[in-house]
Amino acid sequence: MSITCRAYSAEPFFTEDYLKVREFLLRINHYDLYEVNFTWTRWEWMTTHASLDRTLLSRIGLWEDQEQLVALATYESTLGEAFLITDPDYRYLLPEMMDYAKANLHRQHSLTLVVSDHDRIMQRIAATKGFMPTTKGDHTSIIDLDKHFEYVLPEGFRIISKADSWDWHQYNRVMWYGFNHEGTAPTDDETIAARKQMLSSPMILPELVLAVVSPDGEYVSHCGAWYHSLNDAAEIEPVATDPRYRKMGLGRAVVYEALNRCAKLGAKYALVGSSQQFYYQIGFHPHHHESLWIRKQTE
Repeated sequence: MSITCRAYSAEPFFTEDYLKVREFLLRINHYDLYEVNFTWTRWEWMTTHASLDRTLLSRIGLWEDQEQLVALATYESTLGEAFLITDPDYRYLLPEMMDYAKANLHRQHSLTLVVSDHDRIMQRIAATKGFMPTTKGDHTSIIDLDKHFEYVLPEGFRIISKADSWDWHQYNRVMWYGFNHEGTAPTDDETIAARKQMLSSPMILPELVLAVVSPDGEYVSHCGAWYHSLNDAAEIEPVATDPRYRKMGLGRAVVYEALNRCAKLGAKYALVGSSQQFYYQIGFHPHHHESLWIRKQTE
């Protein structure tokens, strides 16, 4: 068995390497939810996100066995963070991958490694490579899609999808206010182009990009969902509600509509990368936690 390591393409967006990574992430979760903290949907969202530093793409490491991708070392937005993902049969590559991350993904010799709390093997390797755990981390929650989720919208409100019609300025508006940005939502061409880019993934199903529309035509709540028939899991990302319209059941309604649509397509459960009480109140349960490990500074 001859394993080769190479750099990811420096070319951004939807290249052959992008496809190879996506297929790898789909494949390793095909039969079971093996990899939770960096799924194919996270890769899609990362690829099109405005915060991604695309000048650093060649720092991403790919390990291949006869041209089949078996392991990935990547950052998500910029250097200083690392996700190490392997095919279950290639976990012996983890020490080498950790060394690669230390050499290529650090930021001024600082590196944060994302490690599942259930992965004792990676924890032990990380400790020997100079990392130590912190109290910071990320949560993933889960909900079964074995029932229809009922909801009621206030009078005059309705749910639309990108497949029906889509107003990019209204989408920008709900994302701006829904994520608690201050000031008036910008309307310049560059901002709108960035919003369009964030929904440009070829894997997006337009019927799973939803918005609650108010009686006066404003988008006031939004939910995006992702699903592929190769995996049983759908994923919810992102969810945002205009602060002026919170506590009205709109977030619950738009998430429930997304879950119902994912179930109709064949999803058996859905994940969301959050531990917010909102998700627990609407039926999600804690599922997975990964801690952030920092590299001890020796330089």
